[in-house]
Amino acid sequence: MQGPRRLIDLDDAVEAGGVRAAAKLARRVLREVGQLVEPGITTAALDKASHELIVAAGAYPSPLGYAAFPRSITTSVNNVIARDRPLDARDLVNLDVTVCLGGYHGDTSRTFLLPGADDGARELVESTAEALARAIAVCGPGVPFAEIGRVIEDLAERRGFSVNRQFTGHGIGKQFHLPPYVLHHRNKEAGVMEPGDCFTIEPPLVQGSDARGELWDDGWTVATVTGARSAQFEHQVLITRDGAEVLTADDG
Repeated sequence: MQGPRRLIDLDDAVEAGGVRAAAKLARRVLREVGQLVEPGITTAALDKASHELIVAAGAYPSPLGYAAFPRSITTSVNNVIARDRPLDARDLVNLDVTVCLGGYHGDTSRTFLLPGADDGARELVESTAEALARAIAVCGPGVPFAEIGRVIEDLAERRGFSVNRQFTGHGIGKQFHLPPYVLHHRNKEAGVMEPGDCFTIEPPLVQGSDARGELWDDGWTVATVTGARSAQFEHQVLITRDGAEVLTADDG
């Protein structure tokens, strides 16, 4: 994995508690804003609702101003990222929420299906969620990071989907992005998970065999080159001494 890693001190109540609290807030914001997803609502309205929830909790939306990004969350509709328009009943939309609370970042995302989405969209979304679950299931101390990409791409190919290679999971804690950078496809990257590793897994699956994305002139919008739909789910994972804790898991 690229560069030195910054491990969370599992015995430090402030540090371990800080990253857990940030992840919990990100999870809550995603859940509450997800309840607003319906035909006719705009991505700008979803962004505004997210911003208000985050600020009301005493936190800051990590993406806002990051590399000149103009929004508080990222919204991906079908094959395009962060374009404002009313949602159609046939759409699928990903909401990616990252917050900074007390100096620690929490990061999670989910793809939502609108009520008129077709069977192809449903299969894509269900397969992407399953790919994330299977990747989390292999995590633990001593496990090679490359196992994550193997299980994700194995499942994607069996379902007739491909994995975008331009976006990775990443270490997270006091910084938004830092090593380890987690590849979602088969790879030979060195490195094994250690207690205190805190990172995201966020596989982007695309319909068909070509998962490439093209960056638009605004510097942050990416669309699939084929126009195929994509889906993504993300959790923040903390490696413990005996397994893996999913910090953004929805516990109801």
